[in-house]
Amino acid sequence: MRIVAYVPMKLNNERLPNKNTRSFSGGQPLLTYILETLCQVRELDSVYAYCSSEAIKNYLPHQVQYLTRSTSLDQPDTKINEVMASFAQDVIADVYVLAHATAPFISAATIERGISMIINEGHDSALAVVKLQEFLWKDNKPFNYSPSEVPRSQDLEPIYAETTGLYIYTRDLILNQNRRIGMRPYLIPVSKIEAVDINEPIDFDIANAIFNSMASASTATGS
Repeated sequence: MRIVAYVPMKLNNERLPNKNTRSFSGGQPLLTYILETLCQVRELDSVYAYCSSEAIKNYLPHQVQYLTRSTSLDQPDTKINEVMASFAQDVIADVYVLAHATAPFISAATIERGISMIINEGHDSALAVVKLQEFLWKDNKPFNYSPSEVPRSQDLEPIYAETTGLYIYTRDLILNQNRRIGMRPYLIPVSKIEAVDINEPIDFDIANAIFNSMASASTATGS
């Protein structure tokens, strides 16, 4: 079984220009973190950076392969399924791991867990999710609780939100069904740190603070 990971990237981001190559304070370019994490995953046969600009090659770890994608996929209205289908047509594999530079704190263990659920447990897809136990409202009404009987937050029924940072799926799923989540998905609960997704300037500032906090803690413990 061939398992391939890829990180689609473009350099003309609208909301946060050059976010994929922007460096954390005292750190490396953003894209470095998920790529280095993917290179630690033992089950992967290859790791690709999927980008229309060869300039991205200057930032890639040496184990990561560069694959050129069409500039037509860099448009503001491009759908992620178009990118996924294009990559699957370019690179043949049984299982694909789609990760994003904007989710730098996803761990190798999380990725390995998702892969295992597909190759060993019969799931057709896996995705990172974060558990929500919060008082939610919809259409100006409470969504998951009654104001007359307010429960403890920890007693609320959990709701899970996609982090959008990690999807694992089969070749059949994307090419024949145009989906990244199948009928037998496995939800991989991740911490709020792993769930961080960077789209806006404030997201980058928060991730930068997390990175530096983690770096300080690592220095303090000598690890």
